[in-house]
Amino acid sequence: MIQIDFNVNAIEDHLNNFSEKAKTSVIRVGSQAAAQVFYDEAKSRVPAKSGTLRDSIYQVFSQDNSSASKVTYHVSWNRSKAPHGHLIEFGTSRAPAHPFLRPAYEAMKKQAYEAAIDKMKERL
Repeated sequence: MIQIDFNVNAIEDHLNNFSEKAKTSVIRVGSQAAAQVFYDEAKSRVPAKSGTLRDSIYQVFSQDNSSASKVTYHVSWNRSKAPHGHLIEFGTSRAPAHPFLRPAYEAMKKQAYEAAIDKMKERL
């Protein structure tokens, strides 16, 4: 006679832990894919003369603004490397604006969404 005992509660706990880890991983991968689309587009939209500004654009995972069910990435320029970024994005009383961040978002939000979905499907 063979007897097998299963601890169903332990299996359930492991599956729940796996599910939470997988969900977090999938959301994070998708969010990063979307951020990459915005990052690439923002860099391509910086005026050609602003190499320092273009090189200062970054994307970073925001630990403070993220949770198990929400992932946040920031795409912006490094203000210490390119303190003039806001002058180009918003203009001044003497110089016209040459926005690059907002237009990058507006132009690529559909593609970013699709990139996120594709990466999350891949991960699943």
